[in-house]
Amino acid sequence: MPLSELHPSPAEELRPHWDPRRQACVPALTTAGQSTSVTLVDALRHADEMLGISGATSGETVALLEYLLAVCYASGTCPATVEDWLDQVYSNSPLTDAADWLDSRPDEHWNLFHPEEPLGQNALLAPYLDQYGAGPAQLVIEHAGDYNLFFDHHHLEHPAPLPADVAFRAMLTQHVYGPGGRARISGKDTLGPAITNLAAGRLGTRIRVFALGKTLGDTLRLNLVPSDGAPGRFNRTWTMAPRRGFLAKPPGRRVDGPADLHTVLGRSILMRPTVTSDGQPAVDRVLLAAGELLEPLAAHHLQDAVYTTAADGTTKPLRPSASRALWREAHALYAAVADRDHGPDLYDRLARLSGRRLTLWTVGLIAKQTTVVTWVSDTFPFVPGRERDLRYVAERGSLIAEYVASCLSRAAYVAWTVTYPNPKPADKDDQIARFDARPEHWAHTAEPFHMLLDDTTAAENEDQVDAALVEYAAVLAEAAGRFLRNRLDSLPANSRGYQAQAQALRRLEADLTGPKAPDELKADRK
Repeated sequence: MPLSELHPSPAEELRPHWDPRRQACVPALTTAGQSTSVTLVDALRHADEMLGISGATSGETVALLEYLLAVCYASGTCPATVEDWLDQVYSNSPLTDAADWLDSRPDEHWNLFHPEEPLGQNALLAPYLDQYGAGPAQLVIEHAGDYNLFFDHHHLEHPAPLPADVAFRAMLTQHVYGPGGRARISGKDTLGPAITNLAAGRLGTRIRVFALGKTLGDTLRLNLVPSDGAPGRFNRTWTMAPRRGFLAKPPGRRVDGPADLHTVLGRSILMRPTVTSDGQPAVDRVLLAAGELLEPLAAHHLQDAVYTTAADGTTKPLRPSASRALWREAHALYAAVADRDHGPDLYDRLARLSGRRLTLWTVGLIAKQTTVVTWVSDTFPFVPGRERDLRYVAERGSLIAEYVASCLSRAAYVAWTVTYPNPKPADKDDQIARFDARPEHWAHTAEPFHMLLDDTTAAENEDQVDAALVEYAAVLAEAAGRFLRNRLDSLPANSRGYQAQAQALRRLEADLTGPKAPDELKADRK
């Protein structure tokens, strides 16, 4: 029985048709510096006339790039070997073949609101949409919280329609980054008890790295992985191929190629279309449920991953952290290029691009249990042939910053011991925090660290690299003293206050120039 008979849809003449190949849905920045919005087809056809994609969040930008890469793979517009990759990158090979392939697909296959095969969605949810669905805020990761609770001032039941292009981008982001948790749909009298179990999205637990080029086309070419095998299926809609069931949790499936990987349906999603008062297609109700599960990915599907070594010696892809900014892990990123010990990967290819200056863009999603906290992203310069210098200064720069932070912590402790001679144990942490300038230090250090990396890429010899490190250390030391003095300004103007201030500042200076201090910190004070 057709799905449309299981759940009657509005009259076809009233149901909007929305096709991302024909309607603008990709926010971009042109090479002339103008913001615009283009269709998927034009994003590929005119990729070298745009600087890049400018999504509402870094995660949305990643999701759009992933989708465009999937089209390139599915259309065969990708290199077969590393030599082909180098040739396409150096020659700025156009992506018009991918645009033509996408443009020639059947219109009914690319309708976001098709009654039986909605793009990127699971039409099997149709009988349950009205009962278990929620307002369109459910679709947007930054608004949905844990999919059940009020979050970010957007009530999940609020019926304000979401424009079709916004809904499309939010859907792609859910498939890639949706956090784990429980869905609102019931496992009883629906598709099965496992329908409620939301697994974390494919990129939801690790840092994704893109090499950014001068244009969108350059970026896509840089990040296409050479593949001489089958591209795999393009996951256009849930019912186009056999999928998992929901009676129980199934084993993860193996991806069958890069097009499959980049379009994995990480969520079962169904959107109810509507038309706004000004006649624009929109979404007014959304139902989210469990999506596809994958078996652990092979190394060739993780070519951008940056690996860190745990205490037990195992290596795992770098994860985003709420307590540790991405720049503090830059040494791991440069180590991936310098060592290249995980076989052919993105960094092995980038190292072959002599004469190019690139930017490595890192993106991650931080979630506390099942609730999204924030997106994190950062950019790092990369010049082939300078990876070892960059790794060295990143390691030293991070070590110096960590050491200065520890000095500030010890100085705060000294101020506390003098200010509060008879403290209550329950008050200790708050009292020490009064003098602890580490938050200001970490917030300040990001900019000098990035300047250090830029200076390293421009350095002509090792002496200039060492000088850049000494200058960086001096900036951090001077700022640390300033931040500590600002914290100590709250002390009373009496003998105890003066004593606490003097002892804390002396301790800071002694630690910054002591025998355990990094040489770069002591060099400017000799």
